Amino acid sequence: MQVTTQKITPCLWFDTQAEEAAKFYCSIFKNSKLGTISRYGKEGFEIHGRPAGSVMVAEFEIEGQKFVALNGGPQFKFDEAISFQVHCESQQEVDYFWSKLTEGGGEGPCGWLKDKFGLSWQVVPTVLLDMLMDPNTEKSQRVTKAFLQMKKFDIAELKRVYEGKTA
Repeated sequence: MQVTTQKITPCLWFDTQAEEAAKFYCSIFKNSKLGTISRYGKEGFEIHGRPAGSVMVAEFEIEGQKFVALNGGPQFKFDEAISFQVHCESQQEVDYFWSKLTEGGGEGPCGWLKDKFGLSWQVVPTVLLDMLMDPNTEKSQRVTKAFLQMKKFDIAELKRVYEGKTA
């Protein structure tokens, strides 16, 4: 992979786990690849404080989106203000990404989760977006009420509620 040239590239700040995180994300997403790994040298040690030879940046790509993972130190942590959405076509896909991304992390409400590095993700069935944009507000409001009570999305339940069927 060449040096990142897309107009906007998310840079994810890690303490020391940039390469581990890049490999983890690439192991989950089929259409992904690990890119260049650059390392700190002796130059600038008084500023960065990292041992020469340790990973500075790990580039990786998921579904055509390039990312940079930076080992910048413990000063900054991820929070929910930034998350990545994974759009899923089936319950099997929702289950797969939910399972893989929550390993060592945790579940949150409404399709949100945190991975083992503290990065927030939203695992979202594409059918949910269609339901929420339905001009029939009665249907979309029923779906909203249902999904607000879920952690991992259940497509069958969302469809049932959308159609106004009772359990």
